[in-house]
Amino acid sequence: MQITVLTETDQSETRVALTPDVVKKIVNRGINVLIQSGCGQKSNYSDSQYETAGAKVTRTINESALKSEILITVKRPEDKILEKLNKNTIIIGQMDPYGSSSELNRVAKYGHQLFSMELMPRITRAQSMDVLSSQSNLSGYKAVIDSVAEYKKAVPMMMTAAGTIAPAKIFIMGVGVAGLQAIATARRLGGIVTATDVRPATKEQVVSLGAKFIAVEDEEFKAAETSAGYAKEMSKEYQQKQEELLSEHIKNQDIVITTALIPGRKAPILVTKKMVESMKDGSVIVDLATERGGNVEMSQVGKKTLHEGITILGYENFARRLPTDASNLYAQNIMKFLDEIIDVDNQQLSINYEDEIISGILIIKDGVLVHPMYK
Repeated sequence: MQITVLTETDQSETRVALTPDVVKKIVNRGINVLIQSGCGQKSNYSDSQYETAGAKVTRTINESALKSEILITVKRPEDKILEKLNKNTIIIGQMDPYGSSSELNRVAKYGHQLFSMELMPRITRAQSMDVLSSQSNLSGYKAVIDSVAEYKKAVPMMMTAAGTIAPAKIFIMGVGVAGLQAIATARRLGGIVTATDVRPATKEQVVSLGAKFIAVEDEEFKAAETSAGYAKEMSKEYQQKQEELLSEHIKNQDIVITTALIPGRKAPILVTKKMVESMKDGSVIVDLATERGGNVEMSQVGKKTLHEGITILGYENFARRLPTDASNLYAQNIMKFLDEIIDVDNQQLSINYEDEIISGILIIKDGVLVHPMYK
């Protein structure tokens, strides 16, 4: 059995699908690993590290690479790769499953099996395979670090003979994995941290990290969470009340970090142009949702912008900005999933399509979109 990793075709992608440490574990299970030369360069993993781990490194996408049983990717491969692969190839990665059905139907025609890691079920057994959580954790951390780097003042309170420096006020909007890590990081740096979310269960988490919770806590708020733990879309009436509360709060903040995403939908606007313009000169806003439309009305995808003295960071996928660690965690997630589909003793694939993890992330099989969300 052979697993292949190719260089990501997206020039902005800094991560690699498998790291040398994980390759070594796979090779020790008796599985061959083929690595395209240079695929780990942006993540600080050299070809020699992969060779030491037991992988074969190839400079070209040769016939051997295209006939592997499994292709591991960070992002969905381009058509020029898909059309060359053996039709029986299993492709595992982040497949952007919420893209247009016409685009995915085009991908399906190549006949491969595609597993989309973003759809990993939120169950205990699958926690070690949850790429969204592992990457969001790093994004939340990096969002704070980058915002502080842009902020031209000290974050913690400092008392000196010359006077006292007031601590920075940092507001986190959205308390998922990224938001919780952002709160923890901002607190470690000494900021005065507040946070908001429409899910009532998050209040206790916010308080436990030493931050203050900000929200309109009415009856709708008490039922604002799905069984899967995601935020529900709130009524226009609630959104208006929440916006009024947040508008008053935001104008006094030094740093605002937005993290709100609803799977399969455009990201909700949380910070309007009017809110941005109410903030003090020198304040910083970080939008972690730009790839899905953004939470900040003024943010631009992939860019740092300045609007009336306010810096807005709209970089795509902050986890990419920590590629070594992001790749390592991603590869560990992939390794755990490989254990679910490979019978190591018999050196063959063993896929139980009735298993909730398998059925939860399988989006294409036998040329057809098979995931329930497409039906």
